[in-house]
Amino acid sequence: MRFLLTAVLLSVATVSVQAETPTDFQNLYAAQAKQENPAFAGFSAEQGQRFYANTHGKEWGCATCHGRTPSAIGQHTATGKTIAPLAPAANAERFTRPNKVEKWFKRNCNEVLDRPCTAQEKGDLLAYLLTVR
Repeated sequence: MRFLLTAVLLSVATVSVQAETPTDFQNLYAAQAKQENPAFAGFSAEQGQRFYANTHGKEWGCATCHGRTPSAIGQHTATGKTIAPLAPAANAERFTRPNKVEKWFKRNCNEVLDRPCTAQEKGDLLAYLLTVR
């Protein structure tokens, strides 16, 4: 059992170092979600769309700054700074650099949810974003 856990952790660490495409990140989040919840059965674009659109009990959510449509340019509510489209189909740079992906998930999840996002939430959101053209 200990060997299996070590193997899973090493494979997750390897994927995160090698994650360079949205699909790589989905695979990483799937491995993490399976660790967090052994009953994990996959990601839901529908759940990701709800996550993106909802405010989660606070004044803002993803759509507040990224825009109602993640394929469009957004604008940060507090600073007014322009935000490039979040959907990978509209912005080829999205979900290509592990340090940036994790930095922004950490920052934005804490702002919107007052906690880190789970792997399921990240994967669901990415599943939705991959459907946006």
